[in-house]
Amino acid sequence: MKISVIVPVYNVENYLEKCLSSLANQTLQEIEILVINDGSKDNSQQIVNQFQEKFPEKIKAFYKENGGLSDARNFGIDKAVGEFLAFVDSDDYVSVNMLEEMYDLAIKNQAELVICNLQKVDENGNVTQKLTQIPNLSEKIDLEKNFSVFSDISYFACNKIFRRELFEGRRFKKGMHFEDIELIPQLLLQCKTLAKTDTFHYQYLERTNSISKSHTERGLDILKAVENVENAFENSMYSDKKKELKGFQILEGVYTFLAYIAFVKDDEVFDKMNLKLKKFIKERDISLKEILIYKRFGRNYLLSLPYKKIVYYLMCFLGLETLVRKIL
Repeated sequence: MKISVIVPVYNVENYLEKCLSSLANQTLQEIEILVINDGSKDNSQQIVNQFQEKFPEKIKAFYKENGGLSDARNFGIDKAVGEFLAFVDSDDYVSVNMLEEMYDLAIKNQAELVICNLQKVDENGNVTQKLTQIPNLSEKIDLEKNFSVFSDISYFACNKIFRRELFEGRRFKKGMHFEDIELIPQLLLQCKTLAKTDTFHYQYLERTNSISKSHTERGLDILKAVENVENAFENSMYSDKKKELKGFQILEGVYTFLAYIAFVKDDEVFDKMNLKLKKFIKERDISLKEILIYKRFGRNYLLSLPYKKIVYYLMCFLGLETLVRKIL
C-alpha cells in the first residue's frame, strides 16, 4: 500500500460524496481510504456505506464515538498500513492525480514529506483564493540548505503526504483547536528532504457555517501550539537555526494569532487574548522591528498583504487595539 488517506467524518452529508469520489477515483491505485465516522448524527454513514460497497478494495470504514478531529485522525493513523499518510477533510476534495504525483515526487527525491499547492473554493466550486506554498524553491528541497521553509510554509495537514515513520511516537493533540500548527512543524523537524509540486491539487472548501468562523478564547491554542513546537525545536537536528525559529514565532505566534483575534466578538475575551500575545512577545524578546521586517518567501510579509490587513496589523503594533475594535 503506497498511501493511506485518512478522512475524519462528522455531519458532512452535503459534502462527503464529492470528497470520497475524488479519492476513490485517484489515478494511483495502491491506496487505502480510511473513513473515520466520528459519531455523525446525519446521513454521513449511509454515504460511507455506499462508497464501501462500490469500492470495497479501497474504502475502509470505521465508526467511533465523537472525540474531535485530532482523535479521529489518530484513530486512522493507528489503522493505516501505507508507506505514506495523507489527511483529507471530509468537506474538501482533491484533483484526480494528486496522490500519484505526490507519491512519485516522494520516491524520486527520497523525500519524507511532499507538499502541493491548495486553493480555497466556495460551495459552488468557485476559487476564492490561491494559496501558493513554496514559490521560490525547486522540486527537491534540502532542509539543511533551505531551512527558511520552516518559517515560510503554511502548516496545513491536508496538502501534504508524510512518510508514516514520522508519526512514530507523535500524534495530533486531542482537544487542541489548532492541532496542525502544533504537530506538522514537529514532523518537519524530523525531515531532511522535502519535495513539492506547484499544482493546486487540494480544494479547501470555505463553508459559511464552518466552525472556523467561530472565534473564541480557544484561539489561545495557537500560542500553546507554538510553545510545543519550540520545545521540539530545541531537541531537533536544526536547533542551531535560531533565525528561522524566530520567523516561525513571528508568523504563527504574532501574525496568525492577530488575524484570529481580529474576529473575536467578546471585548473581555479580546483583551485577555491580547494581553497573552504581549506576554508571548516579551518572553521571546521579539522586537517590533523584527516583526515589521519579517520576510516570507524572501519578501517583506507585512507589505505583501492587502492594504486593510496592513492597516490592522500596524494599528495593533502601535497599541491602538481599542480603536481597531471600534473600526471592526
